[in-house]
Formats: sequence, C-alpha cells, structure tokens
Amino acid sequence: MATVFTKIINGEIPGRFVWSDDRVVGFLSINPLGPGHVLVVPREEVDQWIDAPDGLFEHTMGVAKTVGTVIRDVWSPPRVALMIAGFEVPHLHVHVHPAWGLEAFDFTRAATDPDPAEMDRHADAIRAGLRDAGHGSAVPSA
Repeated sequence: MATVFTKIINGEIPGRFVWSDDRVVGFLSINPLGPGHVLVVPREEVDQWIDAPDGLFEHTMGVAKTVGTVIRDVWSPPRVALMIAGFEVPHLHVHVHPAWGLEAFDFTRAATDPDPAEMDRHADAIRAGLRDAGHGSAVPSA
C-alpha cells in the first residue's frame, strides 16, 4: 500500500512542492514547526534512512542542505533544523525548517491548521530562492 507521501508525489493528494527531481521531492509540511517547513522525500518508498540504497540518502541530504540554505536566507533564523524522525510516516523524509530554539523540534507544537495563503507565500519564497540560487530546473512552477 502506498504511503501518504507517495500519494502526494503521485498527485493523488495535493502538496505545495518546492523541489522535484528524478530521485526526490520537497514539499511543505501540512503541520509545520515553523515557516517554510519542508519535507524532503525520496520518490522511492524506503522505510528507514539506514535502508536507503547507496547514493539516495546522500542525494536526499544534499537537497535538504540546498533547501535549508534558502530557508536560512529567507527567514534568517539562528539555526536551520534538520530532523529524521520516521515515526509519523513509514517513508524516509527529512524535516528542514527554521529554528529559533529547541522548541522548534517539538512536534506537539506543530501547527494543526496553518493559513493556506501563508503556506502558499512560504512555498513561493522558497521556490524563488531556489531559482535565484541556480536550481531552477528542479523547481516546480507551483
């Protein structure tokens, strides 16, 4: 059975995509821990990061770093958070979001009903930053 992330990747469930290449995608979390919270997800369903085929985890982390750099440039947080939790969905995904303190790592503080217009603005800002950084070929139009 396909994971919720595979359903998002396949367009069965809507997502705010900011990155798309042949191996991974990046889209905004529906329960963000901060503005511009992106999930970087391999297209291939891999349950745990340690089970990722050679090169896939490294590529996923490279995209996470690229997205994280843009998040830092857009929101200027003291840190950009990066987490692999893996309990919510059995499909490898990397959380990348701005962090102003340790509370940014507490999933009980995640937004449960974020403003759709604000989410659209966050996705637009990240896509623009990725294009400006020379990654336009991996940036979907919306």
